[in-house]
Amino acid sequence: MTIEDHIWQNASDFPGKTAIVCGGESCTYEELKRRIEEKAGELSAKYPPGRIVCLRAYPDIDFLVTYFALHKACCAAAPLEKDIPEAAFERISAEMAAHSVPEGTADILYTTGTTGKSKGVIISHRTIIADAENLIAGMGFSHDLAFVVNGPLNHIGSLSKVYPVLMLGGTLIIVNGLKDFDLFFGAFDYPAGKFATFLVPASIRILLQFCPDRLAELAGRMDFIETGAAAMSQSDMEALCRLLPYTRMYNTYASTETGIISTYDFNDGKCVAGCLGRPMPHSFFSITEKGLLVCGGDTLMTGYLGDPENTAAILRDGLIHTSDIGAIDKEGMLHLLGREDDVINVGGFKVSPTEVEDAALSFPGIRDCVCIAVESPITGQALKLLVVTADGEKPDWKALARHLKTKLETYKIPMNYGLTDKVCRTFNGKIDRKHYRNNG
Repeated sequence: MTIEDHIWQNASDFPGKTAIVCGGESCTYEELKRRIEEKAGELSAKYPPGRIVCLRAYPDIDFLVTYFALHKACCAAAPLEKDIPEAAFERISAEMAAHSVPEGTADILYTTGTTGKSKGVIISHRTIIADAENLIAGMGFSHDLAFVVNGPLNHIGSLSKVYPVLMLGGTLIIVNGLKDFDLFFGAFDYPAGKFATFLVPASIRILLQFCPDRLAELAGRMDFIETGAAAMSQSDMEALCRLLPYTRMYNTYASTETGIISTYDFNDGKCVAGCLGRPMPHSFFSITEKGLLVCGGDTLMTGYLGDPENTAAILRDGLIHTSDIGAIDKEGMLHLLGREDDVINVGGFKVSPTEVEDAALSFPGIRDCVCIAVESPITGQALKLLVVTADGEKPDWKALARHLKTKLETYKIPMNYGLTDKVCRTFNGKIDRKHYRNNG
């Protein structure tokens, strides 16, 4: 079955159940099916089967109707950032129209990432179902759940949450990001028995800094929160667990190429930073001799569109070979230690910048930070820590260094420090390390 088959089944079993809510608009499963059917008819008359069709991922019901209708019309959907410039939209559309896709293809997810050129990732209908079933098994999605989606619907972080909700006949509540705190928190006023949401670590940090009381008010209604896409600091994990002591908190390993692989509930009394749990039912992983993570299972991409060279570089023998440095503990739990490309070599010692950043974020007054490499005549490379403070004032650098020495080995202590207005991040909250490598 496809996700669309499940929508059809829910339209028969629960025709009056609310499927999607967005602002003042909502639609039931029966209405959702009707709208998809009508749109699919229009698209079938316009595009031949197998055509890749680009569309802007607006955070509304119309986008999801068109997205599912493309699948029903036997086309591949290529959702792009809603604010992408028209020239770029047209260029990507032309590029994709020149390619054919394997049978069973559902989507082309266009990813820029933090390194390398942009790529179109081929996602099959089988992968979508495997991702949905992994999330259902790993986090306990259910029919009576209302899931608040607040991130971009052209990326796996938010788009993948649409699948299990609509598969089980739950309710999606779509919010346009975190630009308006009132709109975000207002979504939880919807009359539902329990709620869940996905938040990247950068969004969690914003909410912890500016709205901790409003977060705490959700304690009785928030079933679970999922995070991923970037490393989350130990201090933020602990703060979130204190505010929502009865809420499950999942840290998930996923990427556009691998799909949803594993997850760990860090509100388990241990709160282990960097832990991403055991593999889900449709997935498995291992660690190479070099310490790099390899993923397998039904959630993997088919390949990169029109790019056999880059496909072969990471997809070998049915396995995705990642650049993530990992380890598996005696309980079979995955732990991420950073990315191979991000490691900084300080006089022969390899340092993961995320470990330094995690330690620095626990220092009072630091709102955000990034650890970068700078040239050193002695060690070749040295560490520099750029920080964003809550009040914009320079912190006590010596006190910060002493704080770091209580948490890190000596060679991991930065030699240089500086203030910055903000840390450059990608759309999903990851630090844009490519920017810092290119600009020093």
